[in-house]
Parts: sequence; C-alpha cells; structure tokens
Amino acid sequence: MNKLMEVLRMIKVEHTVFALPFALLGMVFAARGVPDLKTLVLIILCTLFARNAAMAFNRYLDADIDAKNPRTKDRAIPSGKLSRIFVLGFVVVNSFLFIGSAYLLNPLAFKLSPIALFVVLFYSYTKRFTSFSHLILGLADGIAPVGGWIAVTGSFDKDAIYLAVAVMLWVAGFDILYSLQDIEFDRSAGLYSIPAKIGVSKALFISRFFHFIVVLLLLIFGVKAGAGVWYKTGLLIGAVLLFYEHTLVRADDLSKIDVAFFTTNGFFSVILLIFSLLDFYF
Repeated sequence: MNKLMEVLRMIKVEHTVFALPFALLGMVFAARGVPDLKTLVLIILCTLFARNAAMAFNRYLDADIDAKNPRTKDRAIPSGKLSRIFVLGFVVVNSFLFIGSAYLLNPLAFKLSPIALFVVLFYSYTKRFTSFSHLILGLADGIAPVGGWIAVTGSFDKDAIYLAVAVMLWVAGFDILYSLQDIEFDRSAGLYSIPAKIGVSKALFISRFFHFIVVLLLLIFGVKAGAGVWYKTGLLIGAVLLFYEHTLVRADDLSKIDVAFFTTNGFFSVILLIFSLLDFYF
C-alpha cells in the first residue's frame, strides 16, 4: 500500500485533471455526445496509461537533477522510496498498455499510438536543450483531444487542430508559471526554460499571451464545431478563470503559484467539458 501511494504521488495522479477532460472533450465533439461504453473506457485508459508512462519516465530521467533541487529532492527516486528499475519497469508496462488499448479502439488509433508515445516521452529530454520545452509539453497534452476524436471516428478532422493547439498553448502557459519556482536552479544547473532565459516579467507576459490565444482558438473551434450557448458559457467562465489565474502571480509575488497552476486550470478543463456535454444534451 505504501508503494502504491508513492507511485500515485510520483505520477501526480491529481494532475490527470489537465489531460483527461480534453481527451473526453475531443470525444464528445466527435460523437456529438457520449459514445458507447467500450470507446469511453478505452479513451480513459489510453489517457491514463500514456500519462503514467510520461510522468514516470520524467521522474526516471530527471532523478539526478531532482536530487540537487531543494524543491524536488524528496521525490520518489532521489529519496529512495522507489528504485530506478521499478520506475523504468512502470514506464514499459504502461507504454504497452497504452498501445494495446489503442489497438482495441481502431486501426488509425493503433498506428498513431507509437508516435503519440514518443512525443509524451520525448518531452522529458527537452529542458536540457531548448527553452521551448513548455510548448513540447503542451504538444504532449494537445495530442489528447485529437486522440479522443480519432478514437470515436477512426479518422482525423482538421477542426480538431484548433482544439489541439489551444490545449498546447494552455499547458505551455501554465507550465511557464510553474517553472518560475525553479528559475534560479535552472540557471545554475544549465537547464532551459522561458523564465530562466528571459526573466520573470517577460515570461509572465508570454504566459498571459498564450492564454489569450487559447480563448480565441476555443471560440473558433466552437463556431466551427457548431457548439451552442452552453459551450460558449463554459468558455466564458473558463476565460474568467484564466484571467483570475494571472492576477494571482505577479513578478514581485510568486507565493500563489500552486493555486494559479493547479486549482484554476483544473477547474478550467472540467468546466469546459461539463458545459460541452450540456450543450449536446440541452
């Protein structure tokens, strides 16, 4: 039981609230509601398995870096609570489960699953050589709604690109805020991030700009997908939440990053999903 709890902490299971609602959002718009139970369950499993593999691989790859960072030195591998070989095995098992679940969906989902897996795993390397690592993390999450769409239809729809890019910029925007906590460590360790490269004030501006574009893209997507007043109401509430998020973090006060990062963004994704469902059923 202790090991299970440590695994759940390692993969930050509570952060599933970021990717899963958007995978389900792509599903909802593709199915014009909720699809059959098998498809729904497999979409959830694909999202969870891919995310488990990505998070565990990040912890495996960054173990030495985490050990040097005061904020992360107590994570599972540096603290000795989980071994490297156990975590790597967890990555392999979840990777195969992800591909197997995609196989049960449809041929296109199966063919694209190794590419999706590569993207979500590759992100962990990017902070070592590019400040655009936030966008690559966003791309890893942006795959989720497209995957949900393909899972239902077995084909790709160009309208899903608006949703994917919106998710990419949304995640990149709040990941920039999250990385403000490590700005000095990243500089001293030679790691790349937008805050470490250009400073806090400019990084905050980029984060806000990304989230402004997110709202526009989601509005365009809603129009193209034929969404109605419920979806637009949910998007309006989401826009207010994003605005509120950026009032919490200022260049001279980073004390509320956790609230800005997790709480507001968690509500953002869930509210958009709920109101999209209401849009189809009312």
